[in-house]
Amino acid sequence: MPSLSRTLAFPLSFVLAIGACSSSGAASVAPTSSTVAVASPSAALAPNPTPPLTPVPAPAFPTTLTDDEGTAVTIPVAPQRIVSLTPASTEILFGLGAGSRVIAGTEADDYPPAADALPDVATYEAVDVEKIVGIEADLVIAGGNFFNPPEAIARLRELGIPVLVLYAPDIAGVLADVELIGDAIGLPDAAGEMTAAMQAGFDDVASATAGLDRPRTFYELDVSTGTIYTVADESFSAEMVSLAGGDPITTGSTTDYAIPLERLIVADPELILLGDAAYQVTAAQVKDRTGWDVMTAVRNDAIRPVNDIIITRPGPRLVEGLRELALAIHPDLVLPSAAPIPPLP
Repeated sequence: MPSLSRTLAFPLSFVLAIGACSSSGAASVAPTSSTVAVASPSAALAPNPTPPLTPVPAPAFPTTLTDDEGTAVTIPVAPQRIVSLTPASTEILFGLGAGSRVIAGTEADDYPPAADALPDVATYEAVDVEKIVGIEADLVIAGGNFFNPPEAIARLRELGIPVLVLYAPDIAGVLADVELIGDAIGLPDAAGEMTAAMQAGFDDVASATAGLDRPRTFYELDVSTGTIYTVADESFSAEMVSLAGGDPITTGSTTDYAIPLERLIVADPELILLGDAAYQVTAAQVKDRTGWDVMTAVRNDAIRPVNDIIITRPGPRLVEGLRELALAIHPDLVLPSAAPIPPLP
């Protein structure tokens, strides 16, 4: 299992941390608010002039953007050789239709399937700066809050490679990061379509769960080392549990993801969701843990596995994750049909 520090950094962040149009990879110039009007050459002669042609967008590059760490990052030209250092940003790039421009990623990239074939330049522990320089990357998108080593980010910048650092502490931050990536790669309209559809999906789930009973919900991230890890106060995942119709049990800290067993027992979860189910953690194992048998959720067999990746990875599938989370908390819930997240791949 990856080290918890990397798992939690983005998005719980996420590891929060969010479909698509084509991945043609053709160079794209993004529209901006500055436009140049093109008049119809026959307008002056026609007795009934036709409307003027649609304004032609002015070039969007060079552009300077402020990343989530407050760093101003100048991108001189529309990037064609992009390196993604988080699985979430990889999903966003492919979702926006820029997949063919992504030339390298991380060992954790697993979606879409095409991303799995990317050369790896990062692990959960390190970033291969020399390899990134060698493949002539013209933009690197990295994870903040120590998801990627700050010294590697600093070194890439010293070598003249623009690095955009993302860290989404909440759902609003996820949507902002999608739009930031869209601006960085010259696809702001595609990013706007994606975030609008995602927001609509979040709203659908929130409306469906409004007014329902909110069970005290313990979202288990990891217990493999003996320490119990769950969602922190005001964290991305706590927000997801709330939107999905649960009352999240948190650690009592905005920065610490560890919770003492004594605090968990006092909180007395009515429902336990196993975010670590992908690592073969089962309800039977939970019931066998010393001291856990006093919890309401354990006594009532209210222990359910969930797909942690789509629930905590701040990318285009986050709406899918929220829907799964809501149905895990409220199995009888009826949700409206899910609209696709545009652009589509």
